[in-house]
Amino acid sequence: MRRYPPIADHGMVGDLQTAALVSSAGTIDWLCAPRFDSPSVFASLLDHDRGGHFGIWADTPRPPIQLYLQDTAVLMTRFLAEDGVGEVVDFMPVENPERSAGRHRLVRILRATRGRVRFILQCRPRFDYGRAGHRLDLAEDAVRFDGPAVRATLQTVGPVIWNGEGDDARGEVFLEPDDFAAVVLTIGDSDDAPQPPLSRADVTMLFEQTRDFWHAWVRRSRYRGRWQDMVNRAAITLKLLTYAPTGAPVAAPTMGLPEQIGGGRNWDYRYTWVRDGSMSVGALLGLGYLEEVPAFRRWLGDRLRANRTVSGEPLQIMYRIDG
Repeated sequence: MRRYPPIADHGMVGDLQTAALVSSAGTIDWLCAPRFDSPSVFASLLDHDRGGHFGIWADTPRPPIQLYLQDTAVLMTRFLAEDGVGEVVDFMPVENPERSAGRHRLVRILRATRGRVRFILQCRPRFDYGRAGHRLDLAEDAVRFDGPAVRATLQTVGPVIWNGEGDDARGEVFLEPDDFAAVVLTIGDSDDAPQPPLSRADVTMLFEQTRDFWHAWVRRSRYRGRWQDMVNRAAITLKLLTYAPTGAPVAAPTMGLPEQIGGGRNWDYRYTWVRDGSMSVGALLGLGYLEEVPAFRRWLGDRLRANRTVSGEPLQIMYRIDG
């Protein structure tokens, strides 16, 4: 596994309030919660040693293959192992996206499509950009990582065996084509109540609801040209970058990535630029997505009124996603 895979070797999943980057090696190396601009839970994209990650992989002599399920924000990473073919399917359920939520889930389904596949799992959260410690609770029903303000909980469906590695967790599972395993990561406040147990049916329902949400959203597009697959993928990406409670699009879900290695331009792009946000919403409008416009218009109107009240000046070039 490369310590710093290229930025292009990542897919993105999200729930319209935050987003996770998944490397083509099956590692979540960027996730902030509960919002795009919250402190990080995983940030090995910036610092492999101190940033934290959540990896699931199979030993394979060939590079994994990563692709999206068509017209969805469901990501699949395929491992061509020596004795079989394994897949990890990642997604974030979209649940009441317009209401700001303190709890978010990321689902990782493991399966073997051929032969017998050994998966290795490693979860190493590093809260608050690696500045906050945490305590590991390796319980029978879940694996919990308790930080000062945030709790990350892993719930497992299937025969995954977890062991502690200091304050981190490492798991292993062998799967054949008829087997099923899944890990659901829930991130919430440190005083959140324990999550109820999950079944295979629960995970399957979350997958189907997420798939159906994206299929229904994509069907609203009016574009039917020869580039439909690419246009739909671009539209999904713009939608994933939109903070649904306010309708404000972020420029990117990340921060700190250098324009030049060793240079000083390491900006935080988890903000809304008025110009860029207008162009994003305009692109969606041109495809026939009408519902995104009123939310952004309200957000922009609130900024105009606030500026007149506070400073009397016109709009700033950028704002937080909540203004």
